[in-house]
Amino acid sequence: MAGSESLDKEISSAVSSCEAYFEKVQSRKNLPKSLQETLNSAFAGIPVSSFPRVPGGRVIEIPAETSVSEAVKILSDSKILSAPVINKDHESSLDWRERYLGIIDYSAIILWVLESAQLAAIALSATSAAAAGVGAGAVGALGVAALGATGPVAAAGLAAAAVGAAVAGGVAADRGIGKDAQTAVDRLGKDFYQVILREEPFKSTTVRTILKSFRYAPFVPVSTESSMLSVLLLLSKYRLRNVPVIKPGEPDIKNYITQSAVVYGLEDCKGRDWFDHISALPISDLGLPFMSPNEVISIDSKEHILEAFKRMRDNNIGGLPVVEGTNKKIVGNISMRDIRYLLLQPEVFSNFRKLTVKNFTTKIATAGEEYGLAIPAITCRLDSTLGSVINSLASRSVHRVYVGGGDENELYGVITLRDVISCFVSEPPNYFENCLGFSVKEMLNR
Repeated sequence: MAGSESLDKEISSAVSSCEAYFEKVQSRKNLPKSLQETLNSAFAGIPVSSFPRVPGGRVIEIPAETSVSEAVKILSDSKILSAPVINKDHESSLDWRERYLGIIDYSAIILWVLESAQLAAIALSATSAAAAGVGAGAVGALGVAALGATGPVAAAGLAAAAVGAAVAGGVAADRGIGKDAQTAVDRLGKDFYQVILREEPFKSTTVRTILKSFRYAPFVPVSTESSMLSVLLLLSKYRLRNVPVIKPGEPDIKNYITQSAVVYGLEDCKGRDWFDHISALPISDLGLPFMSPNEVISIDSKEHILEAFKRMRDNNIGGLPVVEGTNKKIVGNISMRDIRYLLLQPEVFSNFRKLTVKNFTTKIATAGEEYGLAIPAITCRLDSTLGSVINSLASRSVHRVYVGGGDENELYGVITLRDVISCFVSEPPNYFENCLGFSVKEMLNR
């Protein structure tokens, strides 16, 4: 009974947060009521089955027991940032609740790698005796204990396991832990990239473990018979980054609709009266940006890059504007995807705990195309049109545009994919209970 009451409170709190955001959006939009009702009616009449399929026509799925390193390879080779996780124990089940465990996000994986590296460094710096006392034989047992639990106990175990992995790989011994533990910590990073994915317990860590630790993205599907209005509300009001599409009675996912895909779709609506009318409006007429300057989470260029990634993790956001000075002049952008530079370039990773945001952005700007191109800060002004913002998001394949003001492009706000989608929809009366209530409760229950 107590568990049920606790869940009800959690659901109520999460729904209240979604309600507050959407009420704020609706109160600031200046669209005529008749136009908003027309848009809702139009989206409600578009079946999900008509939305363009994912490239190649097949949704990539990752088995829960896939290793972390293999999952990274799958996501990278498929050029995707996330994928549904399938439970092989119930692979033949027609019930999506049994068949799918969640969605693995590339960001969750690399954050786990980064935190594991940090824990190893902390453990090595604690005492040289403790570090030297963890031998290769202890790695397996420590790894199972640490990676099978969550919370402070898991953190302590993972730190020990990380040290064990370093010792097993010969890293700690080569760095002379007994003589200079801090030197070992500072230099560990250069070799940790190899250790963390090729030595135990990291080599055998599975996607299932990452899902349990981070719970980054729940699996909340819609039916092929659902309307695009339901999808747009899930992607905006209810903060989902992607929505799987299933057909009742069939096991496979039919489609996978992301926030980015929807904005690409909106960009293709040029020439239609309703889109041209809204897209021609200045963003300020639509109440954008929805957050005040003080609410925007940013990072100063002088702060450490690790703090930037922690700030993103703690606030469940995918990117930060890089600012300078008391007026917060926009000088750059850091996104969760940029963590890949820490992993792909050992010379950068080796010093990640001391690296400033400014030095990091300078390094990745000259990294070369083999590591992927870094994306600078994309900005607009308060008098920019919504259409120009949509074009920037779609053509540059970014998830946010920063709003600058004043003579020095000072940070005024941010416009995300979610914000843009929110401009086009509102929630009809009783829609949550009638169409979305079950899905959202399932999301929170899992």
